[in-house]
Amino acid sequence: MNKIRVFSGIQPSGEMHLGNYLGAVKQWVENQGKEKENFYCIVDLHAHTILRDPVELRDNIRSLAAMLFACGLSHEKSTVFIQSQVRAHAEACWLLNCVTPMGWLERMTQFKDKKEKLNSISAALLDYPVLQTGDIILYDADEVPVGEDQKQHVELARDIAQRFNNLFGETFKLPEPIIPTIGARVMNLSNPTSKMSKSFDEDDGGVVGLLDDDSKIVKSIKRAVTDSGNDIVFSDDPEKAGVNNLLGIYKVITGKSSDDVEKDFEGARGYGILKEKVAEVVLETIKPIREKYNEYISDKSELDRLLDIGAENARLISEPKVLEMKNKMGFI
Repeated sequence: MNKIRVFSGIQPSGEMHLGNYLGAVKQWVENQGKEKENFYCIVDLHAHTILRDPVELRDNIRSLAAMLFACGLSHEKSTVFIQSQVRAHAEACWLLNCVTPMGWLERMTQFKDKKEKLNSISAALLDYPVLQTGDIILYDADEVPVGEDQKQHVELARDIAQRFNNLFGETFKLPEPIIPTIGARVMNLSNPTSKMSKSFDEDDGGVVGLLDDDSKIVKSIKRAVTDSGNDIVFSDDPEKAGVNNLLGIYKVITGKSSDDVEKDFEGARGYGILKEKVAEVVLETIKPIREKYNEYISDKSELDRLLDIGAENARLISEPKVLEMKNKMGFI
């Protein structure tokens, strides 16, 4: 029986934060023992859709790789690789461009949002979803774990793959977006109506970086926005967004049910105890990750060796798929 194949990517756009870890990477690590083939890609080509400083980008790529391994991804259980080191991704993007209508790209929500915020945009920013489609379908991925904000991109990947299949014959599987039931959206501690993201002002205290020192992490959690109440329970009330976010972080880290989480705080009045316990479990989670990260980042040759293994494994699957595409499209 063929294993279910999983593909997901993450941009090297800065230090990984708690939202990245709980919303995605923690699930990636846990999926390694579930009889699935896992492909996790550092999507550095995507990062350059908005031009980056070359030295900074190179450092970010290695830092992210070290962090992924420190969080528990294993080169023996998963294929972890850098996108630009596997040429099939860029080549597949061009071939898929030839079958993708411009209107499909212009309707993408993320493109429209960025178009309004930036004075100048690159062709690559418009084309971002086509490259992402190639990332996914080159590996005949069955599942693509994503946040709700990326679901539209996976749906577009299905449309492009289906169009290619209709034009040139059955070539690609149609991937399914998989949105985690817990941990999918960790919110900014200072603004719990918005997702925790590197795009926020770093000084707002709402983003917890995995490399932050203990005192900074505790300070951020203690300053987290809550409300004027004192009941520590999950709620649909928008005013309780901050409390829900803290409880959600606690729930994902501990692996407890919502009922058991609420029992842990039964009888407590005020949010001081909530913030204290959340800070405690966050520190327990981050400390060993930070220690392992320092080991990986200090040994560049070993880190590059692990990434070379991943890139070679990725090429074994992606390069034959590109050759199949070119053959079906009529190239010699």
